[in-house]
Amino acid sequence: MTSLTQVAIITRKIIRYGVFFILFLLVGRILLLGAISIYRKLFPAPPPAPTVAYGKLPKLPFPSKTNPQGISYTLETTEGDLPKLPNQAKVFFMLKPSPNLLSLSTAQNKAQSLRFNFNGEQISQTTYRFPNQYSPSTLEINIISGVFSISYDLKTDPSPLDNRPPVPEVAASQVRSYLSSANLLPSDLTGPTEHEFLKLAGGQFVPVTSLSESNLVKINLFRKTYDNLSSLTPDPESANVWFMVSGSTDRGKQEVAGEFHYFAVDESQFSTYPIKTPDAAWKEFSSGGGYIASAGTNKDNAGVKIRKVYLAYYDSDVSTDFYQPIFVFEGDNGFIGYLPAVTPDYYGE
Repeated sequence: MTSLTQVAIITRKIIRYGVFFILFLLVGRILLLGAISIYRKLFPAPPPAPTVAYGKLPKLPFPSKTNPQGISYTLETTEGDLPKLPNQAKVFFMLKPSPNLLSLSTAQNKAQSLRFNFNGEQISQTTYRFPNQYSPSTLEINIISGVFSISYDLKTDPSPLDNRPPVPEVAASQVRSYLSSANLLPSDLTGPTEHEFLKLAGGQFVPVTSLSESNLVKINLFRKTYDNLSSLTPDPESANVWFMVSGSTDRGKQEVAGEFHYFAVDESQFSTYPIKTPDAAWKEFSSGGGYIASAGTNKDNAGVKIRKVYLAYYDSDVSTDFYQPIFVFEGDNGFIGYLPAVTPDYYGE
C-alpha cells in the first residue's frame, strides 16, 4: 500500500513539474520572440549593398525650358528638417522600341483602330500623318516609338464645342475605352487621373474653374507608383498621356486633341543604386542644381520656401534606357523642382 501511495505522489509531482516546464517553455518562447522583435526594430539589419548592375546610368533627359531667374530657396518643412529617406533605390529597365518590317503596318492598324484612315502620308523618315475621312482631324504617329498626337481643326469645324463636355469621370472612362479599343491602354497607366476644365478664348484654351464654363475637359492619365514611389512627368500638372474631350455625340469628334508619349517599364528587371543623402541633395538643389519642373506663380528673384521633400520616379516623355528615381522639392505658389537621386559615382554619362 505504501509503495502505491508513493508512486501516486511521484506521478502527481511529475505531471505538475511537467506542466510547469511546458508553461515555462511557452512563456520563455513568447518573451524571446518579443525581445528579438524589439531588437530588430531598434537595430534593423542593414540592407544589402546596392547591386548597380547597369553600371553608370545615362543623364536624365530633363527638357530645356525658360524659368524665372535668381530664385533662392529656404527649407521650411512641417517636420522642421529634411526627411529620413532610404540610402538606395531601384532603377528599372525600360523596353526600348526598335524598327522592324512591320512598323508601318502596325502604325496603320493603330490609326484605323483610333478612327483614322488606314493609309497615311509620310512626313519624315519615321513619322506618318493619317487623316480622318469624316472630320478635320489628323493623327501623327512615330512608327518606331509609337508616340502619337491627335489634333482637330476647330476653325474649320467648331461643332465639337457646341455641347458641354462630360463630367470628368465619364470623360476619363471614355478616354480609357478609346485607347483600349486600339490595344493602347498600358497596364501600368493606373496612377492618378487628373482633369482640367478648358475654355476657348482668343484662339487659345485657358483653364476655367467649373464644367459649366468649359468647352472641353482635359484628362491626364498618370503612371502607377513603382516601389511605393509616385511617377512624375516633366510637367507635373500634365501626364505624358492626355486627351481633350468634347461633349459631341459624334464619336469622331469627341477626342479633339491628345498626346500619347508612353514607354514601357519592365518591372521584373531592376537593379538597386545608392542615392544621395537628403542633406547632399538639398545642398545641390539649393545651390542651383536640378530642374525646375514648375515655377508656379513665382517670378524672377523670388524667395521660395520648400515645404516638402520626397523621392519619386521621373517619367520622361522621351525614350530612355532606365526608369530612375529623383528628389522632389515642393514649395509655395506651385513650385516643384526635381534633382537626380542616384549618387554622382553612378550617374551622368
